[in-house]
Amino acid sequence: MYAIVDIETTGGHASAHGITEIAICIHDGKKVVNRYQSLVNPRQEIPVYIQALTGINEDMVAAAPDFAAIAADVYHLLHGHIFVAHNVNFDYSFVRHHLAAAGYDLNCSKLCTVRLGRKILPGMPSYSLGKLCHHLGIGNSGRHRAGGDADATAELFTLLMENDKDGHISDALKIRSKEQVLPPNLHRNFMDKLPATPGVYYFHNQNGKVVYVGKAVNIKKRVASHFSGNNAGAQRQDFMRHIHQISYQECGTELMALVLESVEIKRLWPQFNRSQKKLEFPFGLYSYEDQNGYIRLAVDRRRKYSFPLHTCSTLTEGRNLLQKLIDEFELCPKFCFIQKNNDACTGSRHLACACIGNESPDNYNKRIASALNTLKETLPTFALRDEGRTPDEHSCILIENGQFYGIGYISQYFQADNIEQIKNFLTPYPGNDYIRNMVLNHAGEHPWKVLKFDRLQADVA
Repeated sequence: MYAIVDIETTGGHASAHGITEIAICIHDGKKVVNRYQSLVNPRQEIPVYIQALTGINEDMVAAAPDFAAIAADVYHLLHGHIFVAHNVNFDYSFVRHHLAAAGYDLNCSKLCTVRLGRKILPGMPSYSLGKLCHHLGIGNSGRHRAGGDADATAELFTLLMENDKDGHISDALKIRSKEQVLPPNLHRNFMDKLPATPGVYYFHNQNGKVVYVGKAVNIKKRVASHFSGNNAGAQRQDFMRHIHQISYQECGTELMALVLESVEIKRLWPQFNRSQKKLEFPFGLYSYEDQNGYIRLAVDRRRKYSFPLHTCSTLTEGRNLLQKLIDEFELCPKFCFIQKNNDACTGSRHLACACIGNESPDNYNKRIASALNTLKETLPTFALRDEGRTPDEHSCILIENGQFYGIGYISQYFQADNIEQIKNFLTPYPGNDYIRNMVLNHAGEHPWKVLKFDRLQADVA
């Protein structure tokens, strides 16, 4: 038996919104044999735009039972039946969430008439309930009302049953089938093509725009995990509705996937990615030349499109680094913005300080150059060589002067003599602190993967 369900709600996700109406049509595979419908008092405000869409206002539900009062009836109608709806994951998440709040644990097999319609009736101009039913000549006595939409879905389901020559419905109900948990707009073929390898995957919306980027040790398994469960939160419900296509890039290792994921999130700025959209190291060491020709150093907050000489996680960390350079190279604390009062700078007591005009820009800037060269020399240059996508290749990640350069793949027989040879096989990418620290930490934990270059050679390159 099939329970064909439609609900009207106060919003788009069950964890924060209520049900205002529910209708259930019990279908025996040929026709509807029982029907249930009830308005529901959601115990919360119904937004004006939803009132306009459904016609259900607060006066209509004022005397209606709340969901807890009808939960037993709803549960017994659904329990043991196959839950059917147009975009089933939306309706199921609401009903299951509110039944759970009333003390009932619903676990049903599910069928989605959007997904089944795409398979059994391919080539339709639209698979929204209203447009699909209009195209098929199915009437609807109450559009955007639970009763009318449930009746229309039941008639659509009867038509799908009659035209299911290839057994799509039975295939979707098989224990190992994941068909019913997929997003309503995602064709199963996209899942079938996914590899069980490390890599980066992309979820696209109906216009092909990337809305989410993720990394995986096993792409197929990780993507499937996004669609398991019945999370009733707003983010997941909105997320599922936007997924129309999946693409991917295979990577040799998890680290390569992590690096590529970070690069792609920064490049594409996908709608549903939350992490890596802010600077991990919000401060930087900067240099600039003032009007008198003196090179000044300063620690400041990082800004978009700025290129610091060095990054740091806190202002204190940056100031400590700057103080170390001041002490070691006798730099002017005023010209480094460490000393901000009007007193003579602390450096003027033991040297001819620039800030009081006793040292030329050329002399002072030489010490600045020495300080920055020393800072640069502490930053490593190396490549990480690891497993590739195939047995005859290796993956390669290059760090140059402490900064991420790029990634690529080389033959396992390739012997790199210098940094320029490596670069010929790599794709340069914009770096960030997350990538740099991840690669540096991996190199520290796996020193046998590190390919070091001569410092002089790297500087010449």
